[in-house]
Amino acid sequence: YAEVPRDIPEWTSTFILKGSNISTLQRDAFMTNGTELEMTTLSLSYNGIQAIEPYAFLGLSRLHLLDLSHNQLEFISSRAFHGLPELRSLYLNYSILPAATTQLSDALNTQSLRNLHRLELAGNTLTFIPLQRLDIYNLHALVLINNSIESIGRENVTSLYQQRRIRVYLSLNPFRCSCELEAFYYWLKNSSQCPDAGRLLCSEPEAKRGIPVEKLREEEVDCMNENLEAVSYVFLGIVLALIGVVFLMVLYLNRGGIKRWLNNIREACRDQMEVYHYRYEQDSDPRLANVAV
Repeated sequence: YAEVPRDIPEWTSTFILKGSNISTLQRDAFMTNGTELEMTTLSLSYNGIQAIEPYAFLGLSRLHLLDLSHNQLEFISSRAFHGLPELRSLYLNYSILPAATTQLSDALNTQSLRNLHRLELAGNTLTFIPLQRLDIYNLHALVLINNSIESIGRENVTSLYQQRRIRVYLSLNPFRCSCELEAFYYWLKNSSQCPDAGRLLCSEPEAKRGIPVEKLREEEVDCMNENLEAVSYVFLGIVLALIGVVFLMVLYLNRGGIKRWLNNIREACRDQMEVYHYRYEQDSDPRLANVAV
């Protein structure tokens, strides 16, 4: 098929469509003679789907599970998942191309998914959690494994604290273990909401690569400590610069005294050389032996 077939029997309970090279899910793709389908499962994985148009799943008001994994989504309408009030599980693993990342966030921000329990977004090179608000769902599991998330912001951490029923899976993400990770670090240490917490590893900086995030020391993610350390280095640099300036000023103001000191040394050296020269002549000429120096 090049598109979703429209002659689906209205009594369908499970619909699996694999390897059909579908490029677009169009509006009303699952409407059959104006009758709502009573599906419980719909799988459209491995189809090469590139776009989901508005209301593509209209007519599946009783659908419980939707699997769109392993596709190539470049476009997702903000109304792509409208009309799915009973959806419990949504699988979008290895499907979201970079162009559709921000569109995904808008598409998921809909009241139609208010009963969503499980959302899987593994392997999509996401750099952030694409859920604008966690409180509009009934999420129990959020799978973000194997993405490109380097940090979880304070705002997301606050939402996770508030939605304690959620379990978030975050392994195989390249976390940057700097003080930007502070709020997330303390959430990880004090919460049981991340079942794979022990598998979260630092990717940067190089000195911390491979270290489990939860094994970091508190001072390593303490922004206040990091800022104070930076300030101390700046202050030390200023102090050394001031010392150098004072030293140069002392040299400049005392250049006359230094000159006199150098002249005195030169005069003393010259007098001593004259004494050595006279003694040499005295030793060479016996007539000068009885002359006192």
